[in-house]
Amino acid sequence: MTVEQRPLRADARRNREALVAAAREVFGAKGVDAPLDEIARRAEVAIGTLYNRFPTRADLVEAAFLPTLEEAQAVSEEALACEDPWEGFVLFLERSVLMQVSDRGFTEVCSRAFDPASGLEKAKQANGARMNRIISRAQEAGALRPDFRGPDLAIVFAAATATPDWRRALGMVLDGLRAR
Repeated sequence: MTVEQRPLRADARRNREALVAAAREVFGAKGVDAPLDEIARRAEVAIGTLYNRFPTRADLVEAAFLPTLEEAQAVSEEALACEDPWEGFVLFLERSVLMQVSDRGFTEVCSRAFDPASGLEKAKQANGARMNRIISRAQEAGALRPDFRGPDLAIVFAAATATPDWRRALGMVLDGLRAR
């Protein structure tokens, strides 16, 4: 049994959980480049404890955001399960934009590249494949303009999240994306 496979002691597990919770809060408010000492302070542990549990910032970002990427996966699966492909596309965009406007760190995780072997990047790639299926279904149904592509989602997210009234902004973007 390796060190990584051994169960953590109760205090070590509590410290890890406190660090991940603090990272979610701090990264969510300030982005993934937020100071790690602030995370350690908020978790009420020493900075050495943070580095003992998470040797790199990328390790902490992954621990903090893999659950959020799993939530995004559930959103895309729900969108794919919609009988009406346009409704699925709209559901996907509404929920995704909501996740981004409420969590700066998640927005940054979605827009950055990570080590291809990391859990974050693998989850992002899998989510990207589902997003492309959502787009294809809406196009095949004749509901989404045919020239829309996966990378265009960055434009949609940027436009919708640029204003506090993101629902209104997204509605205008969706009007422009609907096939005529």
